[in-house]
Parts: sequence; C-alpha cells; structure tokens
Amino acid sequence: MQFVLLSSIIGPSLEALRMSSLPKYFSMSCFKISQLICSARFPVSKVQTYGDLRNVLMKRIFLSALHFRINTRYKSSNPPFTSIELDHSDSGREGCTVTTLTVTAEPKNWQSAIKVAVQEVRRLKKFGVTKGELARYMDALLKDSEQLAAMIDNVSSVDNLDFIMESDALGHTVMDQRQGHESLVAVAGTVTLEEVNSTGAKVLEFISDFGKPTAPLPAAIVACVPKKVHIDGMGESEFKILPNEITDAIKAGLKEPIEAEPELEVPKELISSSQLHELRLQHEPSFIPLSSEVNIRKFYDKETGITQLRLSNGIPVNYKVSRSEARGGVMRLIVGGGRAAESSESKGSVVVGVRTLSEGGRVGNFSREQVELFCVNHLINCSLESTEEFICMEFRFTLRDNGMRAAFQLLHMVLEHSVWLDDAFDRARQLYLSYYRSIPKSLERSTAHKLMLAMLNGDERFVEPTPTSLKNLTLQSVKDAVMNQFVGDNMEVSIVGDFSEEDIESCILDYLGTVRAKRDSEREHEFSPIIFRPSPSDLQFQQVFLNDTDERACAYIAGPAPNRWGFTVDGKDLFESISNVTNDDEQSKSEETLVERTDVDKDLERKLRNHPLFFGITMGLLAEIINSRLFTTVRDSLGLTYDVSFELSLFDRLKLGWYVISVTSTPGKVYKAVDACKNVLRGLHSSKIAQRELDRAKRTLLMRHEAEIKSNAYWLGLLAHLQASSVLRKDISCIKDLTSLYEAATIEDIYLAYEQLKVDENSLYSCIGIAGAQAGEEISASLEEVESVEGLHGVIPVGRGLSTMTRPTT
Repeated sequence: MQFVLLSSIIGPSLEALRMSSLPKYFSMSCFKISQLICSARFPVSKVQTYGDLRNVLMKRIFLSALHFRINTRYKSSNPPFTSIELDHSDSGREGCTVTTLTVTAEPKNWQSAIKVAVQEVRRLKKFGVTKGELARYMDALLKDSEQLAAMIDNVSSVDNLDFIMESDALGHTVMDQRQGHESLVAVAGTVTLEEVNSTGAKVLEFISDFGKPTAPLPAAIVACVPKKVHIDGMGESEFKILPNEITDAIKAGLKEPIEAEPELEVPKELISSSQLHELRLQHEPSFIPLSSEVNIRKFYDKETGITQLRLSNGIPVNYKVSRSEARGGVMRLIVGGGRAAESSESKGSVVVGVRTLSEGGRVGNFSREQVELFCVNHLINCSLESTEEFICMEFRFTLRDNGMRAAFQLLHMVLEHSVWLDDAFDRARQLYLSYYRSIPKSLERSTAHKLMLAMLNGDERFVEPTPTSLKNLTLQSVKDAVMNQFVGDNMEVSIVGDFSEEDIESCILDYLGTVRAKRDSEREHEFSPIIFRPSPSDLQFQQVFLNDTDERACAYIAGPAPNRWGFTVDGKDLFESISNVTNDDEQSKSEETLVERTDVDKDLERKLRNHPLFFGITMGLLAEIINSRLFTTVRDSLGLTYDVSFELSLFDRLKLGWYVISVTSTPGKVYKAVDACKNVLRGLHSSKIAQRELDRAKRTLLMRHEAEIKSNAYWLGLLAHLQASSVLRKDISCIKDLTSLYEAATIEDIYLAYEQLKVDENSLYSCIGIAGAQAGEEISASLEEVESVEGLHGVIPVGRGLSTMTRPTT
C-alpha cells in the first residue's frame, strides 16, 4: 500500500478548497499497493541570489533530517510502513514547486502508517533539527557538492543540457558544478539553526497544520487501493477505504504526543587505532603468492593498470587506480554461492538472509542509527544483494576525510561482527511474502513466473520463495545459509578509484587482512543440480489471463544456452567441440585456392576460438543481431508488437544459461507476434547473417564499451571473478583482449555460438499473458488446474548475465 501526499498554493482559492468534497479513491484489482495523493502546488522560488541559495540549502538540510529520522528509528523495530519519503522539488513541466509525502505500507497498516508520517512531520516542524543534525547534514551536502565539482569533466553533454534547460525554464541562475559549489561554500557559513528550522517549517505546514484555517490546503486527495487483499486464514477479501477515514487518520496523527529529537552520538570510526593495532598483532596480515605454481605476491598489468593480490587469510583482491571519477571510489565484495546454494529444506534462505542482514543494519556494538550516520558523515553508499550464484556487497565512497578507510572499516565489521536480529528477520520474511502475494496482480511477472517454473522444472531458487518455504525458515537457518558462504577463498574483493597504491594496500592489509581466516575444506560449496525440464512437456506453451480494465498482452519465449565460459547444463565443455570444428575449417580452407586469407586473419580467428571469452563475445554479438532482426521484422515490418527484445543470461559459476524474448503486444496480435519471434529466432540458417549486420553489432558493443570504460562501476564488472576459484577460465586476457576479440569475430564464429542455443520446438518454452475486462472468463480448465499448484508467482531473474543483456539497436 502506498500513499502520496502533495501540496501547494496555486490553483483553486483556499475557500474553494475548504468547500471541496472529501478525498476520492480508486479501487483496481491490479493494484498491489494503495496510494493517497493530496495535491496542490507552490510557486517556484527562483534561485538567483546568494539569499535564494541559502534557502535551498536550509530546506535540503531540514528534509534530510526528516528522511533519516523516519528510516532509521522505525527500521530498528517492526514499523507499520515500508517507507516514508518527503520530496520538495521544482518541476519544469508543471512550472511550479511540488511537495510530496509518500507513505508505503501494507494495506492492513495504512492508518498506522499515515499516523507515523504525520507525527514525524509534526515533530520536526515543532522542534526543528538539532545542532548535531545541522552540522552532519551541512557537512554531507558540502562534501557531495565538492565531489560533483571534482567530477565536472565526467558529466555527459546530455545531462548538462538537461540541467541548463530545466534551470532556465524555472528562472534559476545557471551555474556549472564548480561555480555551484563555490557559491554553496560561500553561503554555508552564514546559516544558523534558527533559520534552518523556520525555513523548513514552512515546507511542512500543509501536513503539520492540516485542518487549521491558516494551513495551505491540498487541491485534491486521492487514494488508489487494491480491490482485494490477502488475510491469513481467509484468503482474498474485499478492501475498501472510506474518504473520511483518510482525513481521520491524518488528524489522529496530529494528536499523537511528540517529544524533541534527542542528540545521537555518532562514531567517527568503527575500529579504533588501538583495536586495529591489536588485530594486526593477532592476525599478522600479509600478502602471499597468488598461486601455488608461481611465487608472485603482487601482479601488476601495465596495459590495464590492474593489480592482483592475495591475503594470508585466503581473500583475493583486485584493484585499479583510476582518475576517471576524481576523489571517488567503489568497492565490491563477491561471495560465491548465492541462491543456487539453497537446499531443498531451506528454500529462500539466502535471499531472506541477505535481506535480514540489510534490514538489521547493525554491526558490533553500534546501533543501526549510528551506522547510518557514520555512512552519512563519510558519504558512503552501501548495498547488499543476492543473485542466483553470488552474494554481492558494494560500497561507493569518497576519499575525503578518510572516506575510503571508513568504507573498509564497515566491510570489516560486516564480515566479522554482523548482528542478526529477530525483528529484521520478521521484516525480511514479511517483505518476500508481500512480493509473492502481489505478483498475481502483475501480468508480466505472473507470465514470466509460469515460464521459468516450466523451463527449470519447478526449481524455486529462480523465483520468489513461496509462503510455505518462508514459514519454514528461522533466523538461525538464514544466518547459516549466508555466513557459511563467507569463506576466505570463496570471497573476492575488487576496488577501483582515485587512490594511491600505498593508501589502498594499507587499507587492504588493515581491514581485509585482519578478517579471520575461514576455510571450509570439507564443504566445497556445491549445490543441488539445476536441470531444464525434460521435453516434450505439456508446459512448453502456457497462458495467463488477468481480469483488468486495461487490455494488453505480453509474452515470453525462452530456451537453454551455455554459460559465459562454454559449459552446458548437461556437463559438456563446448571448447572441445569448437576445437574439432576449427580443425575441420582449417583443413577445408587450406584447400581453397580462390580466396586467399592472410596469416594475420588466421591468427586472429584462432586466437578468438581458443580464447576463454569466446562464448561471451560471440553470444553478445549474436544477441545484438537477433535483437535487431526482431525489432525490424516483428515490430516495424509486421507491426505485431509495441516492443520486443532478446536477452541472454550467461552465468559465470553455474554451468548453464538461457535466453528470453520479451514481447509487448495486444490481445489480438500477441499469438502472431510469438510465432513471428520464433521464426526470426530459427531463421538464421535460412536467412544468413550479413557482414553489415555483424559490423553493426560490433560497432554497438564497442561504442558501449568505450563509453562505459570511463566509469568505476564498469571496471568493477570487468574485475569481477578475476581470481575467483569457481570461475577458473577468467584471467587478465579477458579484459586486455576484449576489443580485439570483438574485432576478430567472424560470421562463422557467430554461427558456432548460435548452434549452442536450443531453438527447436522441444526446447522452446513460451507463455502468453493477456489482460482485459473479459480475460478472467477465458481461463480454461487446464489453466485453473495449473494455478492451483503452489509456487505460482515469481519473476525472471536478471542474474549475472546483466552485462550481456541488449536492447534494440535499429
């Protein structure tokens, strides 16, 4: 459920608004959440003087404090909401300033969620921010501004143009990032606590003074709610909100008792110098040889600037010094296993466990609030997620005021002193329960789920965990599922940023080298086999019908593919078959006398086919070619779709992959669109790939590579798995040779890759989804039988194949 409250003073007169009717609400079966909108608009306050800039700065400080208070205080317990956000920004399209209060909650908690939002807004308006909050958020905003100024040369022309046009339309003085930062520094020292609180209070009056004669009134209050909600023991039940209940909930929140915000002690460091000294004495961290075969403790590649190290506790580390993003850096921890490591007895344990750790937010003796503020003070952005084959933790940081050292401290604390809380586990489990129950209201997700379960033989590791699986989980089971993967030689850390060699290696030794050495020699981190459903099967073609007022249709077509490194689900190593094909080709081509090929051409072709990244390169080019054909044929020529795309999920650790064709169409055209897509997919032999198609695919991927290689995040993706024990074929050549491999690819190479896609009728799986007013009446008896089976809902996972996903290139 989601509520959005908007306010301004442009539009109908205040008297007319007071005479207007009660809030309106819309109820639809496809809604997964409820949304309340209370709308009006403020005139734009043009930023043309230093005084105008001071006002903007003070409002940002005020609203930052509100956001932090709500999302830390209540996250430490079981809150009645999922999130509460307040946005106050200028809209060039609307020609005004819009204030938006967004409250997201489960339908059963909607009243409590509104009360909390109103109560916190009123608390901030009455008591204001504290001295500590003023200092913290002022410092954070200045650091952020300084970082933007330092990266002025990395801002794209399109982004600059958008900023100039928006600023000019709103009447603001246009300044570049450096000028903006200099101006902000000039006014920051003149801001006082009293001014911040008085300026910020005016932004909140439409909520805090709701119902008073002098308060700005919203022009409209609209609630969008689901028609039905799930109630334990009762199933789906009607859900309805009365207009007066909305205003009553707002007024009730205004009457709740409030107290001033106490000052919170914020740690300057998570690991003191004395604690660090003890850790170093205890663990004696050092760099060891990268492998048992060679006695090299540090490998530096001059061409790429990549350095590889291995710590005495078994953790491999890759880093690259990059000046692309001035004074900024990113770090990623990758842990092998992910959801694939979930056993049949603990379905959903990894994904729920990772979410539990994120929800808790505590490390050591520090509370969630202290950790959050520590990150705010050092401009650290941390994310934690699980994929099908890995657990990933990523940190973005600046190098100002020991920001990099602070990020390493946080990583060390998560690895060594993570705190697992019952209430965080309850929130994580409830969140995935909500995901599961909301998916039937999404045509795309319901359709994709049916296809995935059919293709992967009902394997729940690739869809949302079911209520039964969630019920069987415990805090201890999800903790074990996650932490058992955090083993030294099963982890890999990569860092890219504008740091020095001495600083980064000092941080690596201090905070990664002092992580306890944990090796699980008895457990090889294996997982239950993943198999595609044996064919032929009755589930190879399925349909989903959704009763909705909006008529639309979608479809997914999928089939097996190898992984990025040439391994298939049935245990084959495709490089062995490629070697035989290459030898046959060379023999036949040596007999040709009409066409002479240079030794250089032969060497390039041989290099590509023997390269570990052969399938990663050729599959990427093949995806571009198929995407282009689908778009020009199915969409442009036949006019059967609004959009169509071909995407590959090529895994790194798992020995399989798959492709998915996504179709967006109408109920009347979707069946023909699916047939047309199949014809395009299978038509690469009858309609041969032309050299111009391959050249265009190469240009597209090479241009994308050249554009993205300037970003630190892209380099993190290139560094991933460079020393991973579970991805043996990746080495430094996969980065160094990337451009030349694309250039060397031939049409014959693309067909070698195409032969590995299973596109025959017995291997293809498809599912069509149709939504419409009469769709619910068209459900066949067989469909009802399928839907009665538990495990109905889910999504097509992105997986580690994200980097290979393509878009239409015409």
